Amino acid sequence: MASRRHSVDTLDILRMKPGIHPVVSCYLKLEPRDRARKKYLTKAKNRVKQLAYALPSMGWDKHGQEAIRADMARVIAYLADDARLPDAQGVAIFASEPLGLFEVRPLPRVHRSRLAVERTPLVRELAASEAEFGRIFTVTLDRTTALIWEVTANHARMLQKVVSDVTRGMRYHAAGARGDSTGEHTFHNRIRDEKRRHLEAVARALFDLDRKSPGHQIVIAGPGNEAAALEPFLHNYVADRLIGFARLALKDARPAAVLQVTMDVKAEFARGAEAHHIEELAEGLGTGWAVNGVRETLNALSHGQVRLMLVRGEAVLAGFRSLKTGRLSTLARDLREDGQVMPTADVIDDAIEEALRQRVALDVIYDPEPAAAVDGLAGLLRFK
Repeated sequence: MASRRHSVDTLDILRMKPGIHPVVSCYLKLEPRDRARKKYLTKAKNRVKQLAYALPSMGWDKHGQEAIRADMARVIAYLADDARLPDAQGVAIFASEPLGLFEVRPLPRVHRSRLAVERTPLVRELAASEAEFGRIFTVTLDRTTALIWEVTANHARMLQKVVSDVTRGMRYHAAGARGDSTGEHTFHNRIRDEKRRHLEAVARALFDLDRKSPGHQIVIAGPGNEAAALEPFLHNYVADRLIGFARLALKDARPAAVLQVTMDVKAEFARGAEAHHIEELAEGLGTGWAVNGVRETLNALSHGQVRLMLVRGEAVLAGFRSLKTGRLSTLARDLREDGQVMPTADVIDDAIEEALRQRVALDVIYDPEPAAAVDGLAGLLRFK
């Protein structure tokens, strides 16, 4: 299979205009649970079957349908070889044989595995992922040394090293007579002072780096309780953006490991936000500031009312799209005033793309308990 992987700049993909040839866009989650027993591949194949079944009703002529099927086959062939997959939580693939296009982009996360075909690449999630992630400052430390890392969507780079002079060893060994409590007290005070000065130095270095070029969020990693010990020394401006802690020995703090623990902390932080969003949904439904249900959410989305869209991760539902306005609905009659409508294989996926176009915040929920509160789609509103 010919592939020009990474040959096109992201901006070039973003600037591609709709043409006469179809482009297959595939977003796939590659988290550890997705990689287990190649679940990601099964999910991709199921998406291909759904799209192939819907092709005859999507307006493509015979040659277009053949090209789409060939491109989907190229995507599946690429995914079948897991050795070629990027070391990332997600991947985006754009394929169009007539355009000589086959691009693979690693992503820090994918909202939901989906497959679509349009006359241009669906790149909004790619662009949003890189912009939203920004950069994170991750501190890895022990009692004598700290490394401050800049972590972006796909890389970790060490920016600064902080080393403090400390007393060797952690136990007091009396050189004089037994019961030398004064010497032991002095020794332990010195150890505490050295630890405090070290943590102050690390916090000061992090604050100075952040002032020069602010990061979005902060992660602290270290052995045992070393990571949490730094928090009280952080400047309020920095502490407000601390999203969590991780266990990582300084000797193991290499770029790949730092990137991984940062992603893990960020994912855990995002899961914590889900509970808050479900609470907001329950409250909003009672006050009229939220909607729940695919049809209701799509209607609110078409009027620009949605500020945060909640998606039940495993939901799949066929629907319709207006060719004139792009509005979406589960029922064709909702769109008749727009003129011609076209069936769509999965209106949930289309809703995600529309939310990204409107720059609406997204929370795709996979945990069964909170997801049960979302009837396919739900929305928190910016106005009634």
